[in-house]
Amino acid sequence: MLDIFKKFVRKVFRDIFLRRKELKLGFYGPPNAGKTTLANKICKDWVGKDIGVVSEIAHETREVKVIDKVEIDYEGNKLTFAIADTPGIATKIDYEEFIKAGLKKTVAKKRAKEATRGVIDAIKWIDNMDVVVVVLDATKDPYSQVNITIIGNLQARNIPVLVVANKTDLKKANIKKVQAAFPQYDVVGMSAKKGKGMDAFYEALFALVG
Repeated sequence: MLDIFKKFVRKVFRDIFLRRKELKLGFYGPPNAGKTTLANKICKDWVGKDIGVVSEIAHETREVKVIDKVEIDYEGNKLTFAIADTPGIATKIDYEEFIKAGLKKTVAKKRAKEATRGVIDAIKWIDNMDVVVVVLDATKDPYSQVNITIIGNLQARNIPVLVVANKTDLKKANIKKVQAAFPQYDVVGMSAKKGKGMDAFYEALFALVG
């Protein structure tokens, strides 16, 4: 029954998307899940430039960044996207966490304020999205308040979603846990950092909107 529902939803959205020249594709998820790494990989492959900076310190991306007219050609099928890389969603941002990461107090406080504004903007931007890729760290428990909040916001707006279980190159990665947490969506396992799983990602993306 769930598979039949998924196919029906895909057909409805596909009919809508095919009438549009450019689809707004948003990358959402918690901090340091690999959103920017994946968005960079896609943008680098198709337009030759990164969309953002990657860092080991959380909330490197603190404002929504967009690259328009990213034309992806997958197995002879072409779609054009406006790709939006959004700040990591968090329920609480404490400047002391940045101090622990090695930042000075003044810089940490500034980063925390910017990150808080970024989360608010990211949630506001959901209404602009035609489709969303939710990037999750497959080594962590998917049943977090942040993940449930993100998925809940998307479900409330009936936005089509593809879930990426990222960091499968790490031993603790568990794709099945992510699939069990969000069975209503297709889940693709991959390592954005190493570029592994891109074919499966594009196949799932085009199946959703192509």
